[in-house]
Amino acid sequence: MTQSSDPHEPIDRDDKVWALSTDQLLKRFNVKVQHGLSETEVRQKKKQFGSNQLKKQKVRSWWSILFAQFKSIIIALLIAASGVAFLFGEWIEGWAIVIVILINTLIGFGTEMKAVRSMEALYKLGTVKTRVRRDGKISLVNAADLVPGDIIIIEGGDIITADLRVLNSSKLQADESALTGESLPVSKSADPVDTKTALAERSSMLYKGTAVTRGTGEALVVNTGLNTELGKITSLVEITEDEKTPLEKRLNDLGYKLIIATAGIIFVIVVLGILTGRSLFLMVEMGIALAVAAIPEGLPIVATISLARGLKLMAEKNALVNRLSSVETLGATEVICTDKTGTLTENELTVEGFQFYERSITIKTSNGRGFYEGEVSVDPKKDQELMKALEIGVICNNASLYDKTEGGSGDPLEIALLATGRIAGLEFEDLIKQYPEKKETAFDPQTKMMATWNELDQGGYRVHVKGAPGEVLKSSTSYLHNSEIKTLTEKVKQYFIKLNQELAANGFRMLALAERFSTDLEEESYQELCFVGLITFLDPPRKDVRTAIEQCRDAGIRVVMMTGDQVETARYIAGEVGLGDPQDQHIIHSLELENQPEEEQLKAHIFARINPKQKLDLIELYQKNGYIVGMTGDGVNDAPALKKADIGIAMGERGTQVAREAADIVLTDDRFSTIVVAIREGRVIFINIQKFVMYLISCNVSEIMVVGIASIIGMSLPILPLQILFLNLVTDVFPALALGLGKGSEDIMERKPRSSTEGILNRSNWSFIFWYGVLITGSVFGAFLWGIHIIGQDPSQAVTMSFLTLAFAQLWHVFNMREQQSQIFKNEITKNIWVWLALILCTLLIIAIIYIPELALVLKLFPISISEWKVVIVMSLIPFVAGQAYYILKSYYGKLLDK
Repeated sequence: MTQSSDPHEPIDRDDKVWALSTDQLLKRFNVKVQHGLSETEVRQKKKQFGSNQLKKQKVRSWWSILFAQFKSIIIALLIAASGVAFLFGEWIEGWAIVIVILINTLIGFGTEMKAVRSMEALYKLGTVKTRVRRDGKISLVNAADLVPGDIIIIEGGDIITADLRVLNSSKLQADESALTGESLPVSKSADPVDTKTALAERSSMLYKGTAVTRGTGEALVVNTGLNTELGKITSLVEITEDEKTPLEKRLNDLGYKLIIATAGIIFVIVVLGILTGRSLFLMVEMGIALAVAAIPEGLPIVATISLARGLKLMAEKNALVNRLSSVETLGATEVICTDKTGTLTENELTVEGFQFYERSITIKTSNGRGFYEGEVSVDPKKDQELMKALEIGVICNNASLYDKTEGGSGDPLEIALLATGRIAGLEFEDLIKQYPEKKETAFDPQTKMMATWNELDQGGYRVHVKGAPGEVLKSSTSYLHNSEIKTLTEKVKQYFIKLNQELAANGFRMLALAERFSTDLEEESYQELCFVGLITFLDPPRKDVRTAIEQCRDAGIRVVMMTGDQVETARYIAGEVGLGDPQDQHIIHSLELENQPEEEQLKAHIFARINPKQKLDLIELYQKNGYIVGMTGDGVNDAPALKKADIGIAMGERGTQVAREAADIVLTDDRFSTIVVAIREGRVIFINIQKFVMYLISCNVSEIMVVGIASIIGMSLPILPLQILFLNLVTDVFPALALGLGKGSEDIMERKPRSSTEGILNRSNWSFIFWYGVLITGSVFGAFLWGIHIIGQDPSQAVTMSFLTLAFAQLWHVFNMREQQSQIFKNEITKNIWVWLALILCTLLIIAIIYIPELALVLKLFPISISEWKVVIVMSLIPFVAGQAYYILKSYYGKLLDK
């Protein structure tokens, strides 16, 4: 233990205060239990250590969120293009680009506007009152005013507001599930524990942010504020930075590629033009035209709207998304790290059954509600062993059950006993009237038992005992078997000991029941007991989890359990939900984690007794090895890992506010299966994004080729900059947006997750984009040259035919975005109603700008004849026909190769 010369210095984090004796602690803090600190000492310590508060995180302002909308590299390109346009007097083009930027900014800002309140949620945990003994008097003080050395008075229902070392206790238990993941309340006592004891097993400590479920006691404040265990988590959340989502990384990567390509092409063409004698102004104007053609102005808008729609759909399916780009991240998830309690399990302790000597009785709560021995229904009123067990469980109890409704208050284990008794028609109030309680021997961590003495009608007392199986067996001399009391032999003891071990290995929690009769109220409670049997409890797995995990496995996603619970319980639940190979379950205990090589940690699918820092380290390990990681959780202890993961998923019903606000996605129904639904939606969104990016860029490549080739060979431009901008904002955006609203293929969850290093577009996609760009470019030049050389039009008039050809070629091109294995007339594109609506709208807009004089004048277009329309339609259909022919041939030859 680290010593300090200052007796008022708080215990250092490295000191093992849970291992110190009461005398050592009081001496360490120079305080007496019955007096507490003086007001002078409190003031000194308050000045020295500050308030017992968690640091408040700076909330993101609205303007910082607004500024973040301009960080996209594509937006930067658009701003640069508009600036150049204004510089050279191209006011219409400049303002048109500015409007595009504003539309995208408003959509992104409106969708992503939220405050990050993780620190505020933690901060609120310290705003309650606490009973403190100071100057020999007990008074209520604000939790923020607690200092190391304060003596705290504890009662059931209290929120613990600092890290405390227990000085004395009576039936003291605390719910630490939010901090440690332990689903059951933990018994507390003043007895020191070993220095190496894990956080979840330190029975001599109470921690800030947890709650006392029962009992009373006194404790010493050993750490406050950020020095508490909760404070450590606060620090972890604060230093843990949000990861950029894969989509953000991919869009930025695509943007940089577009910058390099655009800059290179513009430079080459402008230099060649100047060298061939063209004027600087003309070449700069061409450069603007190329920049406008190269930049997919609609990409930020379509991506944002597509993600926003995904957000809405996921909300309808019980998944609320805090950050827009997180919608897509789920689709790329390769590893899901999940808590056990409340995520894989119901977080509701229930009685599974009773174990008597050589017989067992199970409980059904639905479809034939009642008690069963095998398949035979058992009437508890006619079964003495079962009735005695039920009565002991109900009457030896300090919880209360809500009247005729589910749930209650008190120890979850005792609530489960009362609920089971109710199935048999036993109510605590009725039994206590019939057998008044005269004495209670409170649960003691040393004896691991509790007892109640209840008066009988005929005189004397019936002592009801419940406790740890091993301890109750040691205190028993007889046992109940077939309604007879028999001597407890070593053989019978070993039967129950072995049974207890087997049940524990299967994830059950056991409680032993016993009784005795006495006429002397002063006798020892735990002597010469008659052992009745064992009662088994289970926090059952959620019914939908096994199917959800199977779906994850089919989708190539690993599910890893990280729990604060015991190894045996974790192993059982993993087996029940189908997590990992039952024959080779790779489990790592928290104490073994540091000694395990990284490759072994990556293989494991169960981590038991894990703490918040270890969760964070494991998330970082997966990310370092190239995995996209999802993390689920509901407790305060999960918050750092939720924030660090690529996608943090919090439980909405049982989750703490801290967990919910640190997460990217909140499941309002707490169902693991909802994650699978959300993953499917994320995959659909990515494929939709990939399709509309391919569509947009292939259309833009054709525009670059048209302008670039015309510039290099010195011919008139077949399409003008403002016409290109119109196409990029209208005939590009609406079909692309329709692609972004597709429902996806039925087999999408049978595919493996895409690689974390894969960009939005791969080499095959770029090849696709290039060749379709060539086809569309050829069609445009064909229509332009036809107008000049066949019809005899002036180049300024022929531009209308080339413009219309480009516009309709891009519209028909949307059907080339179907998956290659799909049918030509029945596929995800033709079944998308939004595609048809987009085509109709775009066609009407194109016709409008031709035949409405004011619009035609701005875009320098002219009405054309029926014969000219025929040329436009034929030329614009060439890329579509070529694309469909390619798919048909590839499918045909693919089938031949398969044969």
